[in-house]
Amino acid sequence: MGHLINAKEELYQVLAERLNKAPEGAMINEEFMAILHNLYNEIEAEVGSKFPLVPITLSKISTITEIKEDELRIILDNMSNKGLVMDIPRKDVMYYMLAPMVVGFFEYTFMRTGDQVTLKELAELFEKYFNSDGGFKAIAGIDTKVMRNLVYENVIPVAVETEVLDYEKASEIIRESGGGSISMCSCRHQASHLGTACNAPQEVCISLGGAAKWLISKGMGKPATVEELLKVLKQTREIGLVHLCDNVMNKPTYICSCCGCCCHILKGINEKQIFATHPSNFIASLESEKCVGCGICADKCQIHAITMTDQGNGVELPFVNNEICIGCGVCASICSTGALSMARRSVLHVPPKNIPEKLAKMAMEKARSK
Repeated sequence: MGHLINAKEELYQVLAERLNKAPEGAMINEEFMAILHNLYNEIEAEVGSKFPLVPITLSKISTITEIKEDELRIILDNMSNKGLVMDIPRKDVMYYMLAPMVVGFFEYTFMRTGDQVTLKELAELFEKYFNSDGGFKAIAGIDTKVMRNLVYENVIPVAVETEVLDYEKASEIIRESGGGSISMCSCRHQASHLGTACNAPQEVCISLGGAAKWLISKGMGKPATVEELLKVLKQTREIGLVHLCDNVMNKPTYICSCCGCCCHILKGINEKQIFATHPSNFIASLESEKCVGCGICADKCQIHAITMTDQGNGVELPFVNNEICIGCGVCASICSTGALSMARRSVLHVPPKNIPEKLAKMAMEKARSK
């Protein structure tokens, strides 16, 4: 009996090590192992542990796992429906890829509704993982981050408007995509099962391109036109949510609308001072003579980059911590006097051209850090 238990634990350990080999990585700890035991059954763990780091065909997985193709296809379809595997059609051939933890099976777990007891248990397990020592840092990226921030376009200064490229504008990213899908925000949905969710809307997660088609096919997203996606963008801007997207220049696959209380990326900044997102190419700038000291900017900043500071004469003015500010534009957008504006950074972030380049950079940085 002990031998069987040890064999099972070893199987899940091998799966964990395989997931950690991915550029996005994961911290292998007690919390992570509990998540894997909950999401994967034993045969899924065995199959998942043998996936290479690149997309692979059914026939090649069959050879590696020594499972007949007809049987294996059923296993992979079940894993795909659970968000553990992504099935990607290329021409007439289906390729399969093991989903990482982030962006991956964490999001896919909470982009759907289902058994409330199971989701509550998973919500608690993921929360323990993200709060564990080193858990969040393992998935944040080193120099190349998982995400990047998109500044609100309504606060881009006219003087630099012509310098701002399309990949810096959420609206242009959406228009170039031709449409996509709208899904449930995984972070706020998870928080709802913990009893900690805020009042921000949940049906605001934007996916684009092939990612949107895949989510729609799995029942995790609703088809949306360009106009519908732009409406979500406007709605979330008006309530002060931060727009984060895939850290690539061409064809980003998602745009998130994040709050500092539920979003793990922003909570990472607030609670751990760990940045899993690159700032935008803008930073908040104050003209103190215009400021009336209302403090709304400090209240609305999702990452507490602004604090009201006594000037020594009983007057409080906002102080922008440039080490924290990610250039989202929330503060400038709600400033009624125009005291806060967005200034172009002196050093601009140019994201990787595409997902393969992003993953290659993350993998090289991860290897060098060991």
